[in-house]
Amino acid sequence: MSKEVVVKAENISKLYRLGQVGTGTLSHDLKRWWALARGKEDPYLKIGEENDRTKKTESDYAWALRDINFEINKGDTIGIIGKNGAGKSTLLKLLSRVTSPTTGQIKVKGRIAALLEVGTGFHPELTGRENIFLNGAILGMTKKEIQRKFDEIVDFAGVEKYIDTPVKRYSSGMYVRLAFGVAAHLEPEILIVDEVLAVGDAEFQKKCLGKMSDVASHGRTIIFVSHNMQAVQSLCKSAIYLKSGHIADVGITEKVINNYLSREVKNCIEAKWDDENTAPGNEYVRMKGARINPRLASETDIISVATDIDITFDFVLHKECALNISLFLNTPAGLCIFNVSTPSHQLKPGPHSSTLKIPGRLLNDDIYTIKLFFVKDTSAVVFAIENILTFEVVDEQRTGSWFGKWPGAVRPSLPFTLT
Repeated sequence: MSKEVVVKAENISKLYRLGQVGTGTLSHDLKRWWALARGKEDPYLKIGEENDRTKKTESDYAWALRDINFEINKGDTIGIIGKNGAGKSTLLKLLSRVTSPTTGQIKVKGRIAALLEVGTGFHPELTGRENIFLNGAILGMTKKEIQRKFDEIVDFAGVEKYIDTPVKRYSSGMYVRLAFGVAAHLEPEILIVDEVLAVGDAEFQKKCLGKMSDVASHGRTIIFVSHNMQAVQSLCKSAIYLKSGHIADVGITEKVINNYLSREVKNCIEAKWDDENTAPGNEYVRMKGARINPRLASETDIISVATDIDITFDFVLHKECALNISLFLNTPAGLCIFNVSTPSHQLKPGPHSSTLKIPGRLLNDDIYTIKLFFVKDTSAVVFAIENILTFEVVDEQRTGSWFGKWPGAVRPSLPFTLT
C-alpha cells in the first residue's frame, strides 16, 4: 500500500546576499526584473558560491541551500543533522513558510506547528494564556479545541503560577517550555522542532522527547533538528545529513549518523602545549600534553578493536592537594562508554603524569572522544576539559559480515563456552 506524502521538496534552493538586508541594490533589483520580464533566469543565481563559512568568498552571494529534493510520508519521524551553517535552520524556515525558496517549490499537506527558536510565534506583551489562544488560532484551532487542551499544555510546561504574566518576563527556559507545549498539544499534522530543546533542562528535554514519541505514535509527522545524535537516533526512523547546503546522505538514521560522524569528526591522537600561559587549565592545574599510544606492530597499522591502547596525560599542579582524575570516554553522538577514576593521591606542586590502559577486545568500532575532570579532595572539580583527544577504532573484519556493525557500546572478549 502506497504511503501518503505530506511534504515534498522539489529542487529547492535558497540564495542570500552577504552583508545585506533584502535583495541588495536598486540596480540588482532592476536587472532581476528585466531578466524575468524577458523570460530569462535571474542573473544572480549563477554567481552564488557554496555556503562554506570556513573559506573566504569572492562573491557577494551564497547558497544556503542548493538543489534539495526529498519526500516525507505521513507518520514519518525524520531527523536533520549537520554542522552549524549546513543549512538546517534555513530548510526548516522554508518548510514552515517563514521564508520562500529562491528556486524550486515545497508542497505541504496538513497543518504545521513550528518551534524554530525561543519565542517563535509569541507576542512578548501578551500573557502565557493569551499566547496559547493566539497560537491555537494561528494553527486553525477553534476556541473550544484550545480550551480542551489548555490545562494539559499548562501542566506540561509547568508555568501555571505565571500563566497570566506577560511572557516578556519569562526566562528562556519557561519560554521554550510553553512554546513546545503549545506546538505539541494543539494537534498539528506536522511538527517541526529545531535545536531549541537545548535551552531546557535535562528533565524537560526528556519530557519533550517522550511527547514527540507520543505524537509520532498517533500518525503525525515530525521533522527534528538536533546536534544530539542520541536524541535523533532514539526518536527518528530516518535522517537527512546536510553539508554546505547540499544533501550529503539520506536514509536509515543509524547509517546517516555514522556517515556524518566519520566525515565531520577528525582524529586528534596527540595534543601538546609548550607555553604554559596558553595551555588549558587554571590556578590549580595546567595541561602540558595528552596522547593516544596504540600498541601497534607497525606505524602504518590502524587502531583496530584488537589493539591495546595507552592514553597518557601530562600536567603541572600548582597547589598541593589530594587529587584524582576522572576520565569519560564518549562517542560523538553523546553516549558515555565508561567513566573511570584514578585513586586519590596527595600530590606536591610540579609536573605529573597519568596513564589509562585500555585492553584490546573491549571497545567496539566507533569514534571516541575523551573528557577529563581533575578532582580535589574526591568531590571538588578544580578543572575540566572536553574533547581533549579523539580517536577512531575500526573493525577490520566488518566487511562482508552478515550482521554489519557489531551491536552494543562495547564488545569485550569474555569466556563463553558451548558443549
